[in-house]
Amino acid sequence: MNRSESKYFNTAAKMDLALIELLKRKPLEYITVSELCRTAQVNRSTFYLHYETVGDLLEEAARYLLDDFLSYFPGEMRAVAHKLETCALEELVFITDKYLSPYLTYIRDHKEVFGTALAHDKTLGFEGVYRQLFQYIFNPVLERFHYPVADRNYVMMYYLNGINAIVVEWLKDGCSKPIDEIAEIITVCIYGKKIRL
Repeated sequence: MNRSESKYFNTAAKMDLALIELLKRKPLEYITVSELCRTAQVNRSTFYLHYETVGDLLEEAARYLLDDFLSYFPGEMRAVAHKLETCALEELVFITDKYLSPYLTYIRDHKEVFGTALAHDKTLGFEGVYRQLFQYIFNPVLERFHYPVADRNYVMMYYLNGINAIVVEWLKDGCSKPIDEIAEIITVCIYGKKIRL
């Protein structure tokens, strides 16, 4: 990466984090370009060099959060989507320490950012991310486990909302419980007992 690319990415990261910081305090529609620039410590011309609107920044901030989140998973775990139809069924069970540990580590390391993202999931466009995950990951996995098509969305909502509820409580507690204990709580809630895969 050359120096100008590095400078661009540094500015983009500052703007993404500034937006997330401001979302902790107010709804998106009340956030101004001036506030964003002041929070990110860049001038207005820099903002308009990178974005046309706050909405453009919002899209980038959502991608930034998702990319940062995915970076916590080893490459072979991120590549599972490419082998959904051919891998062993055991590899498609995501409620395991293998997947929960990086997920919960990210949340603990980014409690404030993750809490803000959860509180503003609709604003940040995570419904679109969920639709893509459902289409390309969850639906093919449920297909492999022979879930009826009409039930798949219900099943995923049960899993995702249950796990999010546990995460929200953990965040309220400042992530004070160790990651392995939270992973065990999630596993017990899903399976009724602790299993190792």
